[in-house]
Amino acid sequence: MKYRTLGPDFEVSALGLGCMPMAGIGKGMYGAANADESIATLHRAIELGVTLFDTAEIYGPLVNEELLGRAIRGKRDGVVIATKFGFRYDENGMTGVDSTPANVRRACEGSLKRLGVETIDLLYQHRVDPNVPIEDTVGAMGELVAEGKVRHLGLSEAGVDTIRRAAATHPIAALQSEYSLWERDVEEAILPVCRELGIGFVPYSPLGRGFLTGQITSRDDLPEGDYRRNDPRYSEENFARNMEMVGVVKTIAVAHGASSAQIALAWLLAQGDDIVPIPGSKRRVTLEDSMKAADVTLTPDDLTKLDAAAPRGGTAGPRYGEKAMAMTRI
Repeated sequence: MKYRTLGPDFEVSALGLGCMPMAGIGKGMYGAANADESIATLHRAIELGVTLFDTAEIYGPLVNEELLGRAIRGKRDGVVIATKFGFRYDENGMTGVDSTPANVRRACEGSLKRLGVETIDLLYQHRVDPNVPIEDTVGAMGELVAEGKVRHLGLSEAGVDTIRRAAATHPIAALQSEYSLWERDVEEAILPVCRELGIGFVPYSPLGRGFLTGQITSRDDLPEGDYRRNDPRYSEENFARNMEMVGVVKTIAVAHGASSAQIALAWLLAQGDDIVPIPGSKRRVTLEDSMKAADVTLTPDDLTKLDAAAPRGGTAGPRYGEKAMAMTRI
């Protein structure tokens, strides 16, 4: 495994592992997960040199952090734990956002307990709360750093002005936002401001929620109840057009003796040394495939072909429905 630096001095593996599919989400998110296989996948990731493991309070809620905590027991050395706060929820699921200082502390204390650790390596605000000044939220997060409960701070899906104001309040190590061959809008303003401020970039959904792997050839391949059946980019009117870029990815994959997932991840890695994708996996076989991307080197011709096949703004359909989109870039 190769390694990269988020912010000025925060070293992590070049590819992290998104833990969201592993527990507490159910078959509606990327299919059902098996807890034993999820834990085996986490252990295999550690063996492969993966250090960055990404979870969140809302995944489950709560049980995703608990599963990760069980998996890293006795294996904490060298493991970088990233988790997120910022939502309200009840027994029926998420009810809104909440980044008040009181909720920042409550969420952190709960995450520490569920993860079984004394310090969270990277604490993200999951989504910006428009009702709470970012200075108040990041100020509360900074207090947790001062207390030794958190090492580094991050934001997720924040807009340019929020990023600037947050960084003026406390050093920000990483911004997590969607970025992949089929979602390149961050290249216009978000990624440049991160680089200006020395903030690392962590792409989630780097495989386009599975679309870029080439394993899904029609909507019928999605399990009943899978939320992607309501994803605008997986819709009947957009699916065929978006498959065109997958064809180019597959062609390049064949030339490299690689999988389509490896090519999509290698493209992201080639966008800059400050980029650390976190492909999600709940099985060892997909984990092992994705992690090989760190050893794939794309040629200038490969990159030109991929850029032409998947230009910024070229994907058919918005990346989220209206409600979820309204929570981004604030």
